[in-house]
Amino acid sequence: MRSGARPKKSLGQNFLVDQNLQRKIVELLGAGASDEVLEIGPGRGALTAHLAGAVRRLVLVELDDLLADELVARYAGRSDVQVVHSDVLRVRVSELVEDPERLRVVGNIPYNITSPILFHLLRRPRPAQILLMVQREVADRLVAAPGTSEYGALTVGVRTVAAVERVLEVPRQAFRPVPRVDSAVVRIVPMRPPALDAAEEERLRVLTRAAFQWRRKQMQKILREHADLALPREEVDALERQTRLSLARRPETFSPEEFVRFSRLLGSRVAPGPSTP
Repeated sequence: MRSGARPKKSLGQNFLVDQNLQRKIVELLGAGASDEVLEIGPGRGALTAHLAGAVRRLVLVELDDLLADELVARYAGRSDVQVVHSDVLRVRVSELVEDPERLRVVGNIPYNITSPILFHLLRRPRPAQILLMVQREVADRLVAAPGTSEYGALTVGVRTVAAVERVLEVPRQAFRPVPRVDSAVVRIVPMRPPALDAAEEERLRVLTRAAFQWRRKQMQKILREHADLALPREEVDALERQTRLSLARRPETFSPEEFVRFSRLLGSRVAPGPSTP
């Protein structure tokens, strides 16, 4: 079924038209007849057509009015396909599916809201796997090594709760309209069990946000002087002894695993910030 909907710049719409890449992405998702799948931004249904009927249950979240109506009409009467006409950032994924921790998520998401969508999907309870098409530069940041220019708060925020792998490069010519950037598909697999409990993760968000706001300063200065942390000097010195890590280093040189160590040891000395949406 061919859609008459025109791509909307306001929604960051670029439709994947290369059928070989469509099939490859679905293959990388690895969903089978017993799986429940959530597709974000199905658009004209390029991936949907390969998933419907191949998985036990398929939930489609589409914001565009016309495209959502077309999907409802296309899959009317099918109990294994549900269309949710909404902004994915406004829905609680866990309330859409039967078993959130076994869920597989796939999507070609709007690049202008990639980070909010990533952190929204990584709220507890977390899916078993997330496979997303993102801008190539975002993929670079997600898999970046400490000490590189791409490494930052997004890297740490995602990789302290999940493993990330770049699994496919997608040229801009695979889309209509052709975007100005190349893309990549990343696979994100949340840790089981999580490395940190919920309170520790909240403290980690506060620490990470503060650290990369002042990424050119030494970690010891950030811990002492940033308004969100403001630790006494003796506590900073104690943290350095406990971690056996030099706090004269800049935050961009610490690995995600080292940030996890900080978060475990900080305890109640750092007040949790507001929950990440």
